[in-house]
Amino acid sequence: MPLSAEDVKEVRQGDTVHSLVQLLRHRSYEEIRQRMYDSPPGSPWWAACKTELEIRNGEQMAAGALGTSRVVEKLRSSTQHFEQLAETLSEVSYQTKDLLRDTKEAGRRLELAIYVAIGVTLVQFFNLLFEIFRKH
Repeated sequence: MPLSAEDVKEVRQGDTVHSLVQLLRHRSYEEIRQRMYDSPPGSPWWAACKTELEIRNGEQMAAGALGTSRVVEKLRSSTQHFEQLAETLSEVSYQTKDLLRDTKEAGRRLELAIYVAIGVTLVQFFNLLFEIFRKH
């Protein structure tokens, strides 16, 4: 099927828009926006400016998504690290609890041993006094 005059015009306009987009590639946002506002909607310059701005916005969105992905990965890594730290803290807390319980029991045994030692010392002291008074 042969191309109509309208189709040829659209192809030429498409080629023109593509060429204009290439010209705009290294221009500033301000210049592109100003040229877009100065051109009537639907014109090749307007379409080229709109296309270039959409390309740049897409690139910025892609860069933003990549940055967000990296931050999410770092957050995931940090979360895993905090979970490991929480598990370690929990284990250490249980170990400390066991040590405190053992220390409490050892303290009770030591207290009992001290009472026994005091009792034995008092018995020996009274025995010594008894022996001294018995000889006199």
